[in-house]
Order: sequence, then structure tokens, then C-alpha cells
Amino acid sequence: MVIGAGALGLSTALHAALLGRSVVIVERHTAGSQASGRAAGLFKSVQADELRTRLARRSIDLALTFGDWAGAELEVTRSGSFLIARTGEHKSYLRTEARQSAAWGASLREAHPGEVASRVSYYRDSDNDLALWCPEDIYIAEPASLIQAYTTAAQLHGIELLEFECVTAVIVSAGQVAGVETTRRSIAAPVVVDAAGAWTRQVAELAGGHVAVVPVRHQLLITEPSADVDQADPIVRVVDAAVYLRPARGGLMVGGFEAAPLPMDPRAEPASFSSEDVPLDLTVLRAMAGEVSREAPAASCPVAEHRGGLFTMTPDGRFVIGPVPDLAGLWVASGCNGSGFSSSLAIGEALAAWICGRSERIDINALSPARFGPMADEALVKAGCWQYAHYYDPAGADLG
Repeated sequence: MVIGAGALGLSTALHAALLGRSVVIVERHTAGSQASGRAAGLFKSVQADELRTRLARRSIDLALTFGDWAGAELEVTRSGSFLIARTGEHKSYLRTEARQSAAWGASLREAHPGEVASRVSYYRDSDNDLALWCPEDIYIAEPASLIQAYTTAAQLHGIELLEFECVTAVIVSAGQVAGVETTRRSIAAPVVVDAAGAWTRQVAELAGGHVAVVPVRHQLLITEPSADVDQADPIVRVVDAAVYLRPARGGLMVGGFEAAPLPMDPRAEPASFSSEDVPLDLTVLRAMAGEVSREAPAASCPVAEHRGGLFTMTPDGRFVIGPVPDLAGLWVASGCNGSGFSSSLAIGEALAAWICGRSERIDINALSPARFGPMADEALVKAGCWQYAHYYDPAGADLG
């Protein structure tokens, strides 16, 4: 039983079905309608630790071969990406990331002078910048494409997807999960996976459990089509500005990490609350575009789309994946920390194998929710917001 049909829930369900399990997914709205449907679609091989690097690179491999193992088509753009630093502090940070990532198997190198300008039509770099070229990186142009591929594959492999159905109770007997109650039915299941995104804490609390995640707003925009953007251009991430850029719908996608992020707790909102109700602020993105306007003038073009959703952040900036303590049969797949969509393929594979007792898997035990003890809401929100605000910041390098 999987609660939540975002990328993490769909991937876990699909991989469990491929291992022979009977799987039902319950989704209170429609598949991919919340954070996953609002994603940037970026896959990044360079990560802050070895485990996340393995998961990121495995996800890239699984995305590129999706049709072979899942049986459904998935269109992927093999663009590569540049990581760019313009300040001395961030250059040192990138060089450290380069050394670590190369040791963990990632393919990357320092870009040659003028290489960014020669490869990226929308970005004008400076001779004083440091750029890393990451040829493995990819993106999925429309996040709905991955959701559609997951749901098509799920149907092929016998998974039942129940949309517009809300879980109202998680049934627990003698410390063991026995199933769920929804607004329409009771479903018996010895394993329940909480993949409810921003609603992860609410679902865990239905069973008397606790998961240390805090939902935080994330926004991006797509400009009107521009002659300055070649749709074959690579991704660009300007780490000192906490901004990412890529071609999108003939224009340029501009997204980034706010220095003063907005946390939101769905538990304090009306029962009807969804990602559609997250308050957006275009001035934040305009300011981010301004940070890179000299290098990427197209970032300041008129806006065609402005979208946002809720990331689930954790106190240490790492995923929270695994069994919920003291509740046998309850598992969690959350704590995306900005890369749940792109790492979902490998996380779902590893989590399903863990649940099914398979020894041949990426060991994700270090991501277990048990690593966090009890935390007051105030401390959890403060830590989660710090991780969000320091996503590309050298100050956060040792923490996540």
C-alpha cells in the first residue's frame, strides 16, 4: 500500500510490483498533481555525499533505460550541465565537490576558458568564473512525462491506482500496521509506504508515528520564447546565486532557492489545502533573475508560466527513507530536499528491494527516519529552512 502518487510513491510502487508484490496506491488528488507536477525536471550527478551521488547516477541510468525495464516510453533530454561559481568562496566549494564527486564515480571536469559561452547560447560567462562540465546530467522537459511513464508502467504491471481518495486512518494492531481506511473503503495491507510529500507528517501521525520533515515553498518560472535560447543548450547552475537555468518551451526556465524561505504546514491549513493554494511571489524570482541578468539576459524576459509547490526538507538535508520506528510495516519515502523527483527512480528501486528483503540493492539504511530523535516543531522548521536556504552554500557543505 502506497500513500501518495508523486514521483517517490509511484517509483516505489512500480519497483515493488516488479518484485512480485501486489500494490495499491491511494492519492487524494491525481497522480503527480502536487510537488512532482511542479518540478524543474533536472537530474544532477554531482551530490554532497557518496550515497546521494550513487542514487542520482542510478536514477539517470534508470531514466535513460526506462522503456527497457518498465515497459513505458519516457522522453529524456541528454543535455549535460555546467556548475558555475563567480565568487572565491564558491569556487573553492565547487573544487571540493569536483574532487569528491570524481572519487565517487561521477563524470565531470573543469571547463575550458570560453567553453560555457561556446556551448550555451543563453549564458555569457566571464574569464574569472569557475565552471564544471557534467556530461551525465539530463532533464525531463515536462515533469508530467515522468508521471505519465510511471502510471503507464504501473498499469502494465497490475498496480491499482485510486485517485481522488483520501486516507483517513492507518490501522495498527499490536504495533503492526494492518492497512488503511480511506474516504471510500478499508484496505488490508501488511506494508504501508507513506509517500505523501508535504502531507508526510500527517499520514505518519495517523499511525502514531513521527517523521522529521518540514514543507517549504519552492518556485520557478518559464519565460516567453526567446531567440537567445537554443533548446539544445545545457543546464546551467550558478551556485553563488542559488539559481538554475535550462531551456523550456522555447524560453528559459529560471528557478532557485530563496534566502528567506517560506515554510508551510498543511496540518494548520483547511482540509482542502493543496499545492494550488501555496502563495507564490514572482518578485522573489525576478530578484533571482536579476542576480544573473548580466550573464543570462533571457532570464529577465516576460514570464509565460510561474509555478511552485512544497519541498519536504529535513534537518540534515538528506532524504528520509525507510521504516518508521516502533511501527512495524510502516515505511516512509520523503524528505526530497530538492531532488526527490530526480532521484525517485533509484530511491523507489532501493526502498522496494529493502521492503521485499532483497540483499542486492543500494544500501539506504543511513537515510532511515530513525536517525532523528524527537524534535519540537520550531526546531524542525528552523533546521529545514536553513537547509533550503543553504542548498548551494559552502556553509552547508558539511551538513548536506
